[in-house]
Amino acid sequence: MGSRHVYVLSFLLTLLGAGLFIYKIVALGFPIVPGEKSDLWDVEVRISFVARGGPVKVSMFIPRTSSRLAVVDENFISRGFGLTTTLVNGNRQAAWAIRKASGAQALYYRSSVQALEPAEEETVAKRPESQPLPSLEGPYLAAAETLLKSAREQSADLDTMVAQLIKHLWEPHNDSNAALLTGPRPDRDRVAEAALQLLALAQVPARLLQGVRLTLPSGEAPMLSWLQVYSEGRWSAFDLGTGEAGLPGDYLIFSIGPEPLFKVKGGNKVHYTIAVRRTEAGGLEAAALRGRIVNPQLLEFSLLSLPMQTQSVYRVLLAVPVGAFLLVIMRNIVGIKTFGTFMPVLIGLAFRETQLLWGLVLFCAVVTLGLSVRFYFERLKLLLVPRLAAVLIVVVLLMAALSIVSHHLGLDRALSVALFPMVIMTMTIERMSIVWEERGPAEAIQQGLGSLVVAALAYLAMAAAYTEHLMFVFPELLLVLLAGSLLLGKYTGYRLVELRRFKALASPRP
Repeated sequence: MGSRHVYVLSFLLTLLGAGLFIYKIVALGFPIVPGEKSDLWDVEVRISFVARGGPVKVSMFIPRTSSRLAVVDENFISRGFGLTTTLVNGNRQAAWAIRKASGAQALYYRSSVQALEPAEEETVAKRPESQPLPSLEGPYLAAAETLLKSAREQSADLDTMVAQLIKHLWEPHNDSNAALLTGPRPDRDRVAEAALQLLALAQVPARLLQGVRLTLPSGEAPMLSWLQVYSEGRWSAFDLGTGEAGLPGDYLIFSIGPEPLFKVKGGNKVHYTIAVRRTEAGGLEAAALRGRIVNPQLLEFSLLSLPMQTQSVYRVLLAVPVGAFLLVIMRNIVGIKTFGTFMPVLIGLAFRETQLLWGLVLFCAVVTLGLSVRFYFERLKLLLVPRLAAVLIVVVLLMAALSIVSHHLGLDRALSVALFPMVIMTMTIERMSIVWEERGPAEAIQQGLGSLVVAALAYLAMAAAYTEHLMFVFPELLLVLLAGSLLLGKYTGYRLVELRRFKALASPRP
């Protein structure tokens, strides 16, 4: 096929990629700036268990829209399970059921949560029914009464009394009564149970909230209990960790009451995780609420619909073509010589963990030592494949040795040398030794330095937050990179480094 075909194909790819890019920005409201502030989060709950071969029923409390946070979208993901949602004691509950299941099972609940601004005021609540007295006897009852008396004496009202109770329950080493109720090593659950018993003994209505904090670092979020106490027609919340009054604006409530978050019947080895992440689609979801999205189905077939762990992988993977395109420019336009085609890109990818300076130092150290061993192997007259295997073993040993030495020297960053691609390092050493023998050390060193330069530039391009954001949110830009690669594949002109070489030809003859 001729050049015209390549030009037409590149034009169509560019038109398609740029068109989708502009459409998603203008019509759908995708954010183009990384870190753009949006009060929207993705919440994902995963329940895994092993079914015993019979009927299985799984119930789980799920969040509901409150005066602070709104659940704008939610999905239930399961394989073969029926699903129903009901209200149980004022809580939303999802129930999965199947007639027969065996082996490992996994159920997912995903929702998008948006903060409401300004938050509406809570309505006056009716006084709950009187709570039964706790089943405390003997020394436990005496310890509870002593703690209540001490908290009343050190407080001015109900709010300060509750704060004092929580404070005492966290200090069993200073108060033997608290140690009797919570044990020598209290945790949030024990403090919650003891606080409910103490308040029931004082005839103060109280209940537990179960939920997660949305603004904690992205990743796995712990389920945190909060204490609510009824006073003067309102429910007041208290942090069971510090005793501070008030419910945080980022606290997403899953359920109200002491019942566990989920129950599994017909299975064992139950495990659950809750992942929270401030989503890059925050602008998109906010636009959906305002009615600015004309094609909401696009989100269902985008990378944003994948599980969060998979999204994290693609955030790195989609930046690799940017490094590869930069490599094409540096080799075909600038004229920098490198070892291999994609070796600098992979080394630049490894620099994401070692950082640039340490990555360059560790790369030079491994290649220099490996090259010395390779020259020694050359004198042994080995066959190609055994020689490559021997060099690979030496590279692994060198990486392990550098990690051990750097650990004892307190250079923790150097431990990341193990992330370098071992096979690529081995082939780099092999290729460099061949060039050294055939074309001389000057050519080998030149190509080695060129590889380091391109690897450093590829790292800077791939590790940039703006690049990662654009490639993940707008993967159609890869079509533009593809078009650029096709056009560069037809380039046969001078490289920039050759302009100096052929400068004399452009000078007028005397």
